[in-house]
Amino acid sequence: MGLFLFPLYLIYFMNAISVGVIGASGYSGELLVQLLSRHPGVSDLQVASRSHAGKALAEVLPALAGSRFAASTFVPSEPSQLASSGTRVFFLALPHGVAAEFALPLVAAGKKVIDLSADFRLDDASVYKDFYDHQHPAPEWLSKTPYTLPEWSPPQSLDSLLYACPGCYPSSILLPLLPLIGKGLVDETRLVINSVSGVSGAGKKADEFYSFCERENSVLAYGRGKHRHLAEIEQELSKAACRTLQVQFTPHLVPMPRGIHTTIVVPCSGDLESVYQHWHKAYEGKPFIRILPTQQSPDTRHVVGSNRVDMSACLDARTGNLIITSALDNLLKGASGQSVQIFNLIQGYPETEALL
Repeated sequence: MGLFLFPLYLIYFMNAISVGVIGASGYSGELLVQLLSRHPGVSDLQVASRSHAGKALAEVLPALAGSRFAASTFVPSEPSQLASSGTRVFFLALPHGVAAEFALPLVAAGKKVIDLSADFRLDDASVYKDFYDHQHPAPEWLSKTPYTLPEWSPPQSLDSLLYACPGCYPSSILLPLLPLIGKGLVDETRLVINSVSGVSGAGKKADEFYSFCERENSVLAYGRGKHRHLAEIEQELSKAACRTLQVQFTPHLVPMPRGIHTTIVVPCSGDLESVYQHWHKAYEGKPFIRILPTQQSPDTRHVVGSNRVDMSACLDARTGNLIITSALDNLLKGASGQSVQIFNLIQGYPETEALL
């Protein structure tokens, strides 16, 4: 086995490419750099930052100490310079509205760009303005950018320059629901979804509201009725249903560092066995989906630190509702891990590379 694997890794290194990360100061960006630092298909890692330019990666990101890129230095975060560099694939771990400023010159230069922000997830510029409160900076790119949920993206969508990485809440919702939509199994007009997220989902920021003393012993519903991720959830469910769907989605902030747990309640038109059959058919051979038996509910403790989604379902005989639960790590399958999964797919590496 070892003799067989060695040539594969030799091929990786011979065909390894230069990869760039723009926006490594947040939680997802830091974790993304760590994942890429151990990826055999990455020959050189360019990490861009205006404030840290010239500093060693390990100085700013101590978790990289001892890695092969520890002594590499941050490069200036200037779109024109990055576009003219030899780096072939860029990850954008930037806030919405800012990512587009980098994405456009990079794709114009022929670079592949995987965007972790919300800038290119929506198909309609008017919907983007409604949910993000400003005009989209590049509406012409919305129809050209595939929404890349790896388990659901058709092969032809992987031949692009710009890829939109799904959000964390939507990933926890779409993965269990998409196999069931349009199959007559659930009443798609009556979807009620509640999700809870760890505080890291709000990003790294010096804000009293997100401090330990404020969030400890506290559970808070927010974005009631119109959370930003709602637009992307309804968009993708509507595509699957071939009609416009609306859902009731309420996120909650809970006192844990990371992880998302989602509960979906919907009237069931079929039976539990059919639900599981559709799940198993949709996710056969998918390495990051774990379907749990009906009596076992996903637990965030078991997915944090992994790129996996756990899901299960039970049928409430009293109400006739199907209760679906899922759990994932918001920083991995909800962001950086999923973006590396996309990178593996578009570059032809094993889907699990650097993620197991």
